[in-house]
Amino acid sequence: MTAKGTFDLADWTPQPPYDDRDGVSLGVVTLTKTFHGDLTGTSLVTMLMVATPVEESKAYVALERIDATLDGRTGAFTVAHSAVSEPTGQSLRVTVVPDSGVGGLAGIRGEMDILIAPDGSHSYVLDYTL
Repeated sequence: MTAKGTFDLADWTPQPPYDDRDGVSLGVVTLTKTFHGDLTGTSLVTMLMVATPVEESKAYVALERIDATLDGRTGAFTVAHSAVSEPTGQSLRVTVVPDSGVGGLAGIRGEMDILIAPDGSHSYVLDYTL
């Protein structure tokens, strides 16, 4: 099955870098999201980020717990993010953590794509099984 919609970011809270030397900075950011569309609800994200002297070269890993309603079922599940960006392109993988679903979303499996439009708005496509 496929769920599509948009999400808003809020409460972007960066912590001071925990390692910042030779132009490479490692830090932690927390933020929240509100999902709209086929998946409705909120999430809390904790992200580890690295920035380099090359603006386009950076990466992040994150864990995100999503409390939502999907396909008429209410519950929660966790996704794991892994993203790398460089001047020649970028990669992003967002995977539902197996057996992290609870409530009506117990047993969920899948992958999520995150799309960022030129105007900065965010959308998602969640391919999943329940």
